[in-house]
Amino acid sequence: MQERAIVHMDLDSFFVSVERLRDTRLVGKPVIVGGMSDRGVVAACSYETRAFGVRSAMPMKMALKLCPDAIVLRGDFDAYTQHSEAVTSLIMGRAPLVEKASIDEFYLDMTGMERFFGSYAFAQDLRNRIKKEIGLQMSFGLSVNKTVSKVATNHVKPAGEFQVLSGHEKSFLAPMPVGKIPMIGAVTSQTLRNMGIVQVGTLSQMPLKILEKTFGKSGIVLWERANGIDLRPVVPYSEQKSLSKEITFEQDSTDVVLLRRILGSLTEQLAYDLRKLGQCTACVTVKLRYSNFDTHTRQISIPASASDHRLIPAVQELFEKLYDRRLLIRLIGVRFSKLWQGQEQLQIFDEGARLVPLYGAMDKLRNRYGDFSILRASGFMGSGERRNRLPAKTDE
Repeated sequence: MQERAIVHMDLDSFFVSVERLRDTRLVGKPVIVGGMSDRGVVAACSYETRAFGVRSAMPMKMALKLCPDAIVLRGDFDAYTQHSEAVTSLIMGRAPLVEKASIDEFYLDMTGMERFFGSYAFAQDLRNRIKKEIGLQMSFGLSVNKTVSKVATNHVKPAGEFQVLSGHEKSFLAPMPVGKIPMIGAVTSQTLRNMGIVQVGTLSQMPLKILEKTFGKSGIVLWERANGIDLRPVVPYSEQKSLSKEITFEQDSTDVVLLRRILGSLTEQLAYDLRKLGQCTACVTVKLRYSNFDTHTRQISIPASASDHRLIPAVQELFEKLYDRRLLIRLIGVRFSKLWQGQEQLQIFDEGARLVPLYGAMDKLRNRYGDFSILRASGFMGSGERRNRLPAKTDE
């Protein structure tokens, strides 16, 4: 069987790097991208801020206490998407098999190319092209599987490259803290520490039955990853399973009129996203988080739709059934799942059929002038309410 060659490539501090391309005065300075309110979180941060202990997903308030001189930017997700697409296009135009794992992270299957170019040399050339043509810096790791390559990338960031030779996977991972394994989060790390397991090498030597008893089937995967075993393929396309939007309030609220208006706006934005993707949803979910952090959701199945006039009433109906405690609300959100590729099926006498041209006209305006260029009056939100929610990245 031919030995695999899997490259993991990750853009260094991606959001910050894009901001520095747009404003070179930010180069070398401590920069944080994220929510700017007291309840905002860090979406991304420069390596200068990390020296002070700032990390992605950290509350902004805490980050600024650690690094009070940091420059805080709200961020521009459209710009990040454009740069990500440029990098994606360049990689996919050259590599034989590519999986886009996130907005700034890629896996390349280079198996069989060793005899032509050399996988490591190919990855180096690709990294240099991205830097030269797009201006963004990447790090990469190369090994026989996804897990080891990703750990190798994180081990040498920023601006690094590293190859783990075949047969050395276990020895490479052994001295590292267990949290370096991608699937191990804070809760699992704490459980392992409570068991006296701090390093990956110790985890790799644990009896499989103990890990399975403690973590279920995930215990088997933990043991395999700790031993450098990962047979997952590089998958060139991963179908999106859901779309969601949510808002955390700066001040907890029981203003039902405001809550309904925000739900309408979130639903309208998601419906527009569905139509852009050529999809419909068959399941709608509403999420509420109260001031005491209790979180509740309720969902309903519907005929597949991407129309505001069908989705907004469904969301409002769920909200009326869900919000019965009259407690202060901290967060509210909407999620569409069971996504179907294709257009909504409308009957000839369906009243909604006459709205299709209207949606098309509205979508053209949004495509040209931005998501908020045209809105329903019932769902209108001020700029403070519709601030960007940037995804946090935990291992840049």
